[in-house]
Amino acid sequence: MSPQQSTPTRLHIVTGKGGTGKTTVAAALALALAAEGRRTLLVEVEGRQGIAQVFETGALPYEERKIAVAPGGGEVRALAIDPELALLDYLDMFYKLGRAGRALKKLGAIDFATTVAPGLRDVLLTGKACEAVRRKDNAGWRAYDAVVMDAPPTGRITRFLNVNDEVAGLARIGPIYNQAQAVMRVLKSTETAVHLVTLLEEMPVQETVDGVAELRAAGLPVGAVVVNMLRPVLLDDADLESAANGRRTAVAKALSQAGLGGARKGGQAERLVDPLLAQAHEHAQRVLLERRERAEIATLGLPTYELELRGEGVDLGGLYRLADSLRKQGMTGGEN
Repeated sequence: MSPQQSTPTRLHIVTGKGGTGKTTVAAALALALAAEGRRTLLVEVEGRQGIAQVFETGALPYEERKIAVAPGGGEVRALAIDPELALLDYLDMFYKLGRAGRALKKLGAIDFATTVAPGLRDVLLTGKACEAVRRKDNAGWRAYDAVVMDAPPTGRITRFLNVNDEVAGLARIGPIYNQAQAVMRVLKSTETAVHLVTLLEEMPVQETVDGVAELRAAGLPVGAVVVNMLRPVLLDDADLESAANGRRTAVAKALSQAGLGGARKGGQAERLVDPLLAQAHEHAQRVLLERRERAEIATLGLPTYELELRGEGVDLGGLYRLADSLRKQGMTGGEN
């Protein structure tokens, strides 16, 4: 029995405040989930071509395309969902419009519908991702072991995911109602998890806390918190206290003992104290802030995973290392 046959598909929705690196985390998670021969679909819904940039490839079309091979022979496919083309798929699926739907696109009716109809755009985007989750091949096996969605930012995620409930409330019968209900069954099932990406900074953490509260209130399944771009702690607690309190004499003596000149006023070691203390003080304040923010995240009671800041940036090799880190920390859970 292949991994695809034995492992249930899960929909991993990745959100986060702008600037937290949610697209990179979504890509790394897709790679981690595809380890050991599994198949993962990575879905983009914002039209930014962020996935293509992360994987250092050309712009993604509206089709599922293989973009990476995971350790152990698994593969990651990617899909950039185009709302207009998704609507044509929808019209063909439920109303058998075929060429008539293409004619509507030429007339601008499709663009008009996705722009004017309240929530229709988000319904199409979530619907396409959920279709991939439910899809099976001719033998009845799941098409993908996991689907990862690079979703809108935290401030919009609850409304984005809950829009199908609103549509189902407006359309009480027919294909639209049935489609919206089917999508919400996936989004609110145990197969789905909404992960929130944050930095150990006040605004991203507060937005994460607020986002978790909104998701829970809407009955949407919250998964984990991923702390991204974590910087190393360079000083132990005693040194952090010294740096925070600016103990000049102790620092000057330490520099002098290290052979950097005299510790007395005007000496070389003493002249180095101020710039070193300024950097150490800044580092100490950052570490204390990060500890407070980490404690705030802990109050959410969610699994938390951490990814270190890569000073050279995240190239394709770095993306694989981030995926390996998530896998080793256990974020892939039963899919590992």
